[in-house]
Amino acid sequence: MKKTFLTLITILIVSCTQTNSKANSENNCDSDPEYFLLRPEVEKAYGYSHAVKICNQIKISGAVSMDNEGSPTATGNLEQQMKNCYSDLQKILEHFNTSFEDVVVENIFTTDMGKFLEVASYRNDIYGDRFPTGSWLGVKELALPEFMIEIELEVHVSEEKNKMEEYPDQDND
Repeated sequence: MKKTFLTLITILIVSCTQTNSKANSENNCDSDPEYFLLRPEVEKAYGYSHAVKICNQIKISGAVSMDNEGSPTATGNLEQQMKNCYSDLQKILEHFNTSFEDVVVENIFTTDMGKFLEVASYRNDIYGDRFPTGSWLGVKELALPEFMIEIELEVHVSEEKNKMEEYPDQDND
């Protein structure tokens, strides 16, 4: 009886260990980072990548209002700078087959919190009624004195979207 009981316990432990190992290997990610440069020449000159995807997480560097040569745009107009930031962020999200619905963290840095609070409702157009977590921070200055706002994002890509991205020509049911 004692021997049978020990055998059953051993089988259960081994079975649970194998199940947990399988679940852990499916959830762990060993893929290489995917780097994305929105403005390659500008980003190489300053030494950063605009976004990096690892598994189902995407980290997006702060977007600022600039043209393709890296010169500030909409100088003195925080509302237009914010719209330009979201436009660039949209391009990055589309590259990764995601959208603002997948954003889980949004951090906003601004040199004029009062003005930002006046125009922050524009974010309703971006997120609807499902906002990410994040922080709004008033700062003394950003990378260039003309920049009034910078927006960085963290994105979570669902497993289903990840599968669709890996195998776009296959039915992933």
